Amino acid sequence: MDRRGFLNSTIALGLAGVAPVHTLGRQRSTGAGPAQPSAPLGPPLQQFDAHAPLVIERPRAGKPRAGQVVVAIQPHSDDIPLFAAGTVLKLIDEGATGYVIRVTNDDMAGPGSHAETVMANWRDSEAVGKALGVARTFDLNYNNHMMDNIAWAELRQRFIFLFRLLKADIVVTYDPWGAYEENPDHAVTSRCVEAAAWMAGGSKDYPEHFAAGLAPHAVSEKYYFARFQQRINRVVDIGPWVERKIDVNLENKAQGPAGENGQRLRARLAAEGRTLPLLGGDDRTANREYIRQFVLDRDRDAGAPHGLAYAEAFHYISSPPDAVQEYLRQHAVPK
Repeated sequence: MDRRGFLNSTIALGLAGVAPVHTLGRQRSTGAGPAQPSAPLGPPLQQFDAHAPLVIERPRAGKPRAGQVVVAIQPHSDDIPLFAAGTVLKLIDEGATGYVIRVTNDDMAGPGSHAETVMANWRDSEAVGKALGVARTFDLNYNNHMMDNIAWAELRQRFIFLFRLLKADIVVTYDPWGAYEENPDHAVTSRCVEAAAWMAGGSKDYPEHFAAGLAPHAVSEKYYFARFQQRINRVVDIGPWVERKIDVNLENKAQGPAGENGQRLRARLAAEGRTLPLLGGDDRTANREYIRQFVLDRDRDAGAPHGLAYAEAFHYISSPPDAVQEYLRQHAVPK
């Protein structure tokens, strides 16, 4: 994953977009003064807004997510750690069973030869999964930076199979509608996830899945993050999970602005005859505090407008409620 400008651009969350998003009002503008009420149009339309106004999602007691499955999907081994580890940890602590899907083999980001880079990132990916507490990590092994050259239908089908196999209720991944995304792996992954999350619930797509014992299973909640501007309608309080998010990021030693960068900076400053008190007196402290100060600044900025110490921001989408079942619940009576 190309981290160019990461530390200089993490502030650019588009927080102007954090204002609540309301359904359309029944007003019109005359172009000269305040908007005026429109002529009567009959009863207002009752429509479900899947994107919803801004919600601050806070820690919840007990296991409200028990029985649910969350699938965190990342093109590269450091995407979920950087942008959504706190939320994934929260969902799992609240009872969900977690899985990670890593889409590429990360062969363009890491030390040594291509083969050494692949192995280093595989080790990191497995360690990230363990730190998150997921049941399993799946590797799809596409070439890094080359995903715009693959058959999107193939990747979409693989996601559909996994969503049905795992009975995925929640996905966490890049926003397919996030602005200014440079990395083709991010863009392709997110668009294929978006389509697969819906298609997995169909009864005619890929019938061989059903012959193998699977069943239709649509994803009902999506937490989409982005590197740059996006529509933000959910801010998740990750304060209780910050230390564990640091633990997750420490596992990305091969790439990313985390891993062992603190000890490298500490060593460089020592060679120059300088020190940075923030980094403490040992490598472990240096690595943790580097992440806290320079990697989690995005999370501090996301939380500050809402009085939160640390937060992760998302474009959250949920499926519409089943209107028939809700009506039956309210109105059906014994015969």
